[in-house]
Parts: sequence; structure tokens; C-alpha cells
Amino acid sequence: MPKMKTHSGAKKRFTKTASGKVRGRHAFTSHILEKKSPKKKRQLGRPVIMAADDTPRINKLLRTGKKS
Repeated sequence: MPKMKTHSGAKKRFTKTASGKVRGRHAFTSHILEKKSPKKKRQLGRPVIMAADDTPRINKLLRTGKKS
């Protein structure tokens, strides 16, 4: 059976930290920015550790999780 390929969209959007957590971008950063405060926009610009519920799904796309 051939090797499984990494999901191209996921590898552009997510990175793994040294401890195995998944880092990604915040949502709500692309439009309707006029009504958001500068503080909020600044905080949204920084990367975030993805939620624990989303991590297994992202690992599956990145092909870095446990075999199943």
C-alpha cells in the first residue's frame, strides 16, 4: 500500500510544537476589522495553541498522530 500523503491545506496552516501541541492562527482576522479594537486585532495576530478537541483531527491531516 502506498504511503499516506500529508494534507496540503493543513501543512500550510498548522505547525507542531516541540512538546507535540498544534499551533495555528486565530479566527476572525480577515475582514470586518473596523469595529474590532486595536488590542483585539493585535491579540488575534499572534498564533494560538489549538483546542484539545481539534488536535486529533489536525494530527490526522498532518499524519503525525498514532496509527489507527
